[in-house]
Amino acid sequence: MQPDLQLTVREETANDAAAVDQVVQEAFGQRDEAEIVVRLRNRNELTLSLVAEVTAAGQQNSLMAGHIAFSPVTIAGQSGGQRWLGLAPVSVAPEFQRQGIGSQLIEAGLERCRGLGAELVVVLGEPGYYSRFGFEPASRFGLENCFGVDEPFRVLVLNGRPEDVPHGMVAYSPAVMGTDVDGTVSG
Repeated sequence: MQPDLQLTVREETANDAAAVDQVVQEAFGQRDEAEIVVRLRNRNELTLSLVAEVTAAGQQNSLMAGHIAFSPVTIAGQSGGQRWLGLAPVSVAPEFQRQGIGSQLIEAGLERCRGLGAELVVVLGEPGYYSRFGFEPASRFGLENCFGVDEPFRVLVLNGRPEDVPHGMVAYSPAVMGTDVDGTVSG
C-alpha cells in the first residue's frame, strides 16, 4: 500500500451500506456480488461484515477501499449456526487493488471468525491465492459443493480438529445463491 495511506479494518455499520454496495459493484464490474451482500444484510445473515478504509496522511476523511462478508453455510443439510461459515464476497475498489488490502481483510476476517468460535470457513476461489491463508481443498475433508467444482472449493479449519469436520454437501444461504427461501430468483 502507498506509504502515505493508512488502512483501518473495522466492522461494517448501518451507515456503510451504500459505500459497501458501491465498492463491491466496482470491484466486480457488475451488480451480482453487491446483490449477494444486500440479500445477506436484508436476511440478517451477515455473521461478519468488515470494511477497509484508507486515510491519507494528515487527513481526517477516509475512503471505503474494501469489504469482506462471512455468512452461515450448512453441511449435509445440518445447520452449524455460526460455527460453519462461507467467505463471499471479498472486494477491493479498483484503485486500491494489488496493494494487499484484500489480504488484510481476509486475515482480519479469519481472526475475528476464530474469535467468534467458528470451526471452519469455506470459500470458492483461486486456489493459489487462498492457500496463502491456510485454505485447503475441501475434497480432502469430504466436502462437496453445489457448483460442481472441486479445486477452487477450499476450506480452512479455524477451531477444532480437522478430523471432526463433517462430511457432505456444503450449501450456502439462498441469499448467496440468488434465490429466496422458496427457490424463486431474487435480484
